[in-house]
Amino acid sequence: MKIRGVNCLKNNNIGGIITRIIALFMSVIFLSFCIGTDSYATDSTRKKLEEAKEKKAQSQNELNDTKDNIAEMNEEKSSLQGQLNTLNNQLTEVSNNLETIEEQIGDKETEIENTLAELDAARETEENQYASMKKRVQFIYEKQNFVLVDMLLGATDFAAFLNQNHFIEELSAYDRKMFLQYIETRELIEEKEATLEAERVQLEDYRTQQKAEQSRVSGLVSQTSGSIKQYANDISDAESKAQALEEQIKAQDKDIKQLEAKLAEEMRMSKLAAASTWRDISEVSFAEGDRYLLANLIYCEAGSEPYEGKVAVGAVVINRVLSSVYPDTVVGVIYQNRQFSPVASGRLALALAEGRATASCFQAADEAMKGYSNVGNCVYFRTPIPGLSGTNIGGHVFY
Repeated sequence: MKIRGVNCLKNNNIGGIITRIIALFMSVIFLSFCIGTDSYATDSTRKKLEEAKEKKAQSQNELNDTKDNIAEMNEEKSSLQGQLNTLNNQLTEVSNNLETIEEQIGDKETEIENTLAELDAARETEENQYASMKKRVQFIYEKQNFVLVDMLLGATDFAAFLNQNHFIEELSAYDRKMFLQYIETRELIEEKEATLEAERVQLEDYRTQQKAEQSRVSGLVSQTSGSIKQYANDISDAESKAQALEEQIKAQDKDIKQLEAKLAEEMRMSKLAAASTWRDISEVSFAEGDRYLLANLIYCEAGSEPYEGKVAVGAVVINRVLSSVYPDTVVGVIYQNRQFSPVASGRLALALAEGRATASCFQAADEAMKGYSNVGNCVYFRTPIPGLSGTNIGGHVFY
């Protein structure tokens, strides 16, 4: 009996040692799992933080490019404004030239009209002189015998006769001289008319050229003004875009700060989880209404998921109740700030008010509240994202 007692003692000691070793081993495994679990959450937040910083950098680069574009467009606009001023000066000069040309053409036409009047008068004088001279010549030719006899009879002496004859010769010479002078005057006036007409034609050609130049410059003025207006609109749009980007960067800065705070909080929670203790399900006292609350949360988070997914969501809530890191009641866990999105969105309140939880949701809540977990000690779940691994059930990854 003594030996048997010793053996029993030894067996009890060995059994205790083995039990402590197993317990230590399980604690190490559990500690590792908790560290891994929280590291997943931290990695997820860190990834979001990196993405947020990258988006901010992209926004900042886009803002810098937009500001550079604004500067370039303002420079181009200023250059176009200078060109427009030059074109306006050219247009003013051309318009003034046209006014001067119009005045010159008017003066030239008046001068041509006066010259034509002079030419008509000269031609009439020439014709009258020619007609008078022709009549005198004709009279002398037809009445030469009578004139000669009259001159002989009327002359007192031979000298007087010669004087009368000389007078007739001088009269004829004068007539011819005046006729030639009138012809010369007419020809000069005709030359003057031709010259004036040529000058008028030249002025009209110059006017045509200036009008073409005026049209060209006016077109350039219109085109440049349109370009300046378009640049002004583009600059306004770019400035609005830059303002929107600045507001976006401010919002991104706010998001980054929030993510940095969340990351710091998750790192703190990670350290706490690593050193936390866990209760047994038998130590939990559920309050009245916990089952109804948990079933409706399961409905909101996994209503369309398979039954295993509903059980997993319930297990996450109960795991948090068992962990010393989280509140120790179902109500405290579910309503902990910014933990479950249906709480913040109001979906849970609506489900509770309308009693939307299905029979399978209540069944999953019952299993979880009995301590059953198909996701181990996971205390997080979400829709899958790249780089996050864990237990995938339905549309969620549990970690």
